[in-house]
Amino acid sequence: MAKLATSWLLLGLVGAVLSGCSNSSGSSLSNGENMSPAIGGANGNGPSGTGYTTAPSASGGGYFYAAGGSTSGMIGAGGATYSPGSSPTYVSGVVPSGGSSSAPAASAPSTASDVVSPPPVTVPGVNPFVLAAHDPFSTFGADVDTASYDVFRLYAQQGTLPPAAGVRLEEYVNYFSYDYPAPAVDGPHPFYISLAAAQQVFDRPTTLLRVGIQATNPPPYTKKPANLVFLLDVSGSMDDPVKLPLIKTMMVQALDVLDPTDTVAVVTYSDTATVRLTPTPVSSRQSIVSVIDSLTAGGSTAGADGIGLAYQEATNGFIPDGINHIVMCTDGDFNVGPSSTSDLLALIKQERQTGITLTVLGFGSGNLNDAMMESVADAGNGMYSVIIDSDHAQQYVRNKLLATIVHVAKDMKIQVEFNPDLVYAYRLLGYEDRDIADANFRNDTIDAGEVGAGHRVTALYELVLAGDTIPSRTGAPTPEDGPPSTLAREIAATDLALVKVRYKTVDATDLTPALEVSTTLPATAPQAWLDVADQDLRWATAVAALAEILKGSPYADKTFLPAIRSICAAQATRDADRQEFDTLLEKIVPLL
Repeated sequence: MAKLATSWLLLGLVGAVLSGCSNSSGSSLSNGENMSPAIGGANGNGPSGTGYTTAPSASGGGYFYAAGGSTSGMIGAGGATYSPGSSPTYVSGVVPSGGSSSAPAASAPSTASDVVSPPPVTVPGVNPFVLAAHDPFSTFGADVDTASYDVFRLYAQQGTLPPAAGVRLEEYVNYFSYDYPAPAVDGPHPFYISLAAAQQVFDRPTTLLRVGIQATNPPPYTKKPANLVFLLDVSGSMDDPVKLPLIKTMMVQALDVLDPTDTVAVVTYSDTATVRLTPTPVSSRQSIVSVIDSLTAGGSTAGADGIGLAYQEATNGFIPDGINHIVMCTDGDFNVGPSSTSDLLALIKQERQTGITLTVLGFGSGNLNDAMMESVADAGNGMYSVIIDSDHAQQYVRNKLLATIVHVAKDMKIQVEFNPDLVYAYRLLGYEDRDIADANFRNDTIDAGEVGAGHRVTALYELVLAGDTIPSRTGAPTPEDGPPSTLAREIAATDLALVKVRYKTVDATDLTPALEVSTTLPATAPQAWLDVADQDLRWATAVAALAEILKGSPYADKTFLPAIRSICAAQATRDADRQEFDTLLEKIVPLL
């Protein structure tokens, strides 16, 4: 009864979450000498207040903002905030012809007083270096989203650069597979931590540390029964070959990876929300395909009713101890009615406690409301990706659909402790909206990231070793310094870094104690040069360096491009994703 009541509450409370807000680069590329990017304050204390930006919308009456904005409690105090203006703008920086339009007049409130605006959005800047003697701890939640890189692929294929403010470095790095050691299926922990480091990266007098986490790959027969609800935007804006038709193709392909006893439901929303298919066994394939084939686009975007109805159908088909998951497919042109973002996210978080999770897939370009779509997926313990073409849709179904919804760990928090005697300063590359206060690492009520079967998590740090100085770049935030942290030190005197991962099993409750695993990087471990480091570290370094250039970070350095191109060309034959990246890189280099 509680599940059903919550589902009906959503019908009226899915407010202003995906309409109106967006981003633009708002920054110019600064030639620098450092290859390692990062934004925000993922060092446990939040950003220092430097490097925050807002920019007027090109279409007027609004503001662009950096994609991947914070969810509640993720980004610390500091920086500029603003409320979106009256006219919607778009994350991709491309406003559809005829001006920007998110919510059609038919579904708009009758008076201005009926509108409840979303809360202000905080825009992260660039991660500062943090002096290890002040704060040796860096704590953040795991992230395996790939939407930012998906958008890069879309733009690069068209011969253009992605919007700088939408570049989230960690999603570029985490898009690729790495040969990290995997844990045994019956091992004590569902993942394995792999560390590597190299000095003099691209002849920089700093050291790059890589933290790699590989989740276990359960045998196929361990897949649980699945109850999937496809929540589809069929409004007029979806009438595009790379939107609704692509969604329909993906849904048919999804039937091939599900078991005959798994169930599929379909909920659509345009002017109104409609249950097109109640939970139906995959064995009734023709019935499911007939519903998919009948879908057409038209009308406005009644997103509020759609999300509420999807949760209701997921509840109706709920499988105890099974996979109960909503896959929301939209172009982001989403009118959610007179409510607040915080209300919506709170309700989705409440619903996930019942075991129903939610993933968001973006389709098309021009009006993807990137930051809010990511926030909705995070709240639903799901994943946010952007599907760009039929090949990508097929790849997602085969490689990510079930891995995304079959979690092997949840609320995964990562804390890296540096040895102040050996490390003068550090900064985390990316993960700017995943910041967790250091003191909350062992607070098991704090929500963090989920890790699916076969997933990998990669994080990179730039280190300034003891005796060296922090690179000085125009526009870079002031290094964080202050009194020493009062948290207990756990690192050994001979280690450069101690990496701790804390997580819960998938069936744990908010009150269930978490488990913890750790490993160390000895001071003698870093390779003298990147050229002699393992190929995974070299690849991640090259991808991160390009992401920083694309973002226009004050630490970006275009002189790294020859080295980036060399690494990518040398590894292009490893797999199809690397080959594509190498091709796209060569395509955009003249634009940089």
